[in-house]
Amino acid sequence: MTTIRKTLADIEREPPISQERLAEIEAIADEDIDTSDIPELDDAFWKNARVRYPGGKERLTVRFDEDVVEWFRGQGRGYQTRMNAVLRSFYEAHRNDR
Repeated sequence: MTTIRKTLADIEREPPISQERLAEIEAIADEDIDTSDIPELDDAFWKNARVRYPGGKERLTVRFDEDVVEWFRGQGRGYQTRMNAVLRSFYEAHRNDR
């Protein structure tokens, strides 16, 4: 299997997917998607899995709903980093929407 590594800059240079192609993809029924070439993620994979975060943080003061903060804190040490990862995934999914 070949691994291709891409940076955010690489991804930003790729043309956005067209609305027509998105509609085609969304119309495919789940049972018609061939996933036979994707290996199962077993316990060994998850034992060694690590979330990778880009560097360069900016310190600022923000306000979050109490229940959201409690839930993230309940996940243990590194909860702010996980909150950042959730915000990053939302940003990456929507940054080209404008």
